[in-house]
Amino acid sequence: MNTMAVANSATSTNMMAVVKRQRIQDFFFHKITLGFSLLVLLALMGIIVSLIINAWPAFAKFGVGFIWRVEWDIINGEFGAAIAIFGTVVSALIALVIAVPLSFGIALFLTETCPTALRRPLGTAIELLAAVPSIIYGMFGLFIFAPLFAEYGQPALQSTLGQMPLIGPFFGGAMNGIGILAAGIILAFMILPFIAAVMRDVFEIVPPILRESAYGLGCTTWEVVRHIVLPYTQKGVIGGIMLGMGRALGETMAVTFVIGNSQRISASLFSPGTSIASTLANEFGEADDFHLSTLFALGFLLFVITFVVLAAAKIMINRSEKAKGTKT
Repeated sequence: MNTMAVANSATSTNMMAVVKRQRIQDFFFHKITLGFSLLVLLALMGIIVSLIINAWPAFAKFGVGFIWRVEWDIINGEFGAAIAIFGTVVSALIALVIAVPLSFGIALFLTETCPTALRRPLGTAIELLAAVPSIIYGMFGLFIFAPLFAEYGQPALQSTLGQMPLIGPFFGGAMNGIGILAAGIILAFMILPFIAAVMRDVFEIVPPILRESAYGLGCTTWEVVRHIVLPYTQKGVIGGIMLGMGRALGETMAVTFVIGNSQRISASLFSPGTSIASTLANEFGEADDFHLSTLFALGFLLFVITFVVLAAAKIMINRSEKAKGTKT
């Protein structure tokens, strides 16, 4: 009896020691991961505070009207953000209009209809495109794409879409290969691999039994994608699109090469323009104190635009989830 009691006591002591050690490990693991999360939050807050402090002189002088002012006169110290915001938003929207359908088609082909032998090489090629530096895209856009676009692309667009009512003015003007439309197309090339890679990955996580059940009921490939794959992967698809949108809004060098860097707003997408990122890249090095403050104000507005886009995507996802719950 004494031997059994001693053994039980030793076992109980060992178990208590193990439990205590695990609690200590869990405590430190929790605190370390909390510290990592707070570090990211502190970095974000630091960026916001530094932008506000440096941009305050510009906002103090121009007020909220700085957002829709179209002046950008460095000599007389008159600045406005409307031109840069216009170029940023329009070029990013053009990129999304082109890249999202192409990315969806690529991801759909790789996950649903692509032969097994081609699936890995094509997927690797898409991932390699995402690794190409942005300045390479900019050089490609300026020296290769722009001349071809001016010779073949813009005349074709002007002779077709440019002759249509309502949208005709968007495709008029000089055809020199650079401008907001050219910047949007180059951005589409840049964000396409990001969106396609995310869509492919989320399409692949759909349980095979769901696909097989749908095919067993006689569904076509498109019906499987529409009724099974897309509802199951909605969050991931929207997340991939927002990732591409964020990349398009903040892209600098590629846009700087092909957008034309002109401080004006025109109805024609062929005309040169500017974006927030390209304005910062072109003028940051030679700006005086107040001019520098306006550039910080542009940076803060770019941060706000990105935040609004991400918040809108989150709200859209939450509403769709609530709608699903209501239907069920």
